[in-house]
Amino acid sequence: MGKKILVIDDNLEMRENIAEILELANYQTITAEDGKKGVAAAKAENPDLIICDVMMPELDGYGVLHILSKDPSTLGIPFIFLTAKSEVVDMRKGMSLGADDYITKPFEETDLLDAVEMRLKKSEAMKAGASRTISGVQGFMASATGKVFEQVTKNHRTKHYSLKEHIFREGDSPIYLYFLSKGKIKTFKMNEDGKEYITGLFNAGDFFGYTALLEHANYTDSAQVIDDAEVLLIPKDDFYHLMGSNTEVISSFIKLLADNIHQKEEQLIELAYSSVRKRVANALVQVYEKYNAEHREDFTISLGREDLASIVGTATETVIRALSEFKEDGYIASKGRDIKVLDIQALKNYRF
Repeated sequence: MGKKILVIDDNLEMRENIAEILELANYQTITAEDGKKGVAAAKAENPDLIICDVMMPELDGYGVLHILSKDPSTLGIPFIFLTAKSEVVDMRKGMSLGADDYITKPFEETDLLDAVEMRLKKSEAMKAGASRTISGVQGFMASATGKVFEQVTKNHRTKHYSLKEHIFREGDSPIYLYFLSKGKIKTFKMNEDGKEYITGLFNAGDFFGYTALLEHANYTDSAQVIDDAEVLLIPKDDFYHLMGSNTEVISSFIKLLADNIHQKEEQLIELAYSSVRKRVANALVQVYEKYNAEHREDFTISLGREDLASIVGTATETVIRALSEFKEDGYIASKGRDIKVLDIQALKNYRF
């Protein structure tokens, strides 16, 4: 079967008719007879598209869209309203809530299928455009901004940053959304004693610096190059335009934020309860998995001991001692700043 489509309508005949048309066009369909069941089905089935009637008892179409737009797992699903001709004037409300389109009843089969195909193609273009390359980001921006794209991209430029160069500093006001196309970046905070603690590692294909933009606040950490980098600079006004014009863009960055929060919670728990050697092992695993995107067995971590200590949250000397022990145990090999992981599972399973 093809793409999965959820149909929410309290009218049995209409619901079955839409499902039959879609199935004949090789779509997989799920149906729900009211708004509450529709919300539950959307969260359980994760459909590729939702078609929803406006006027329903208990929970109407606006309520369904409102609930789903507040949940990061369903926020990015394309949403089409079904409405009677007399209700078209109310569609402004639906579109302001984030609906992608609407179909008036009665409708022709081709009207339904054309609307579905167009929305699915746009959604696929957004997902494909968000591939981890500069051209992918530009495709992502183009899908999100439509006709505005030519004006938006005129202001975009790629800038080269050298090793140890700062991209932004803690307390600065954000002016760009950053996309890393080449190299490696770290974000970090400094404590009162001037000791550095790494808050994030970024590889080619990562966005960074967006938290401050989303919060309309100054940066709470600094970003510095740890391997010569090329960065696409997206002006913040263009980013805000994207956020305001497309729910899939909002969904993407909410998910990034959720992942960041989860990672930081794990870091805090680890700092509180894990031994230093366990934290060093976990740091090696983190860096290995972050930068070894091609899963090469001969991959070598090139990272200064000071940076590794900043991830762990301990003294550089302590990290050096732990690395020496891992080397004796046969988990790693090292030469200079280069560390080759010989047994990644042993590091993942390290308990002491």
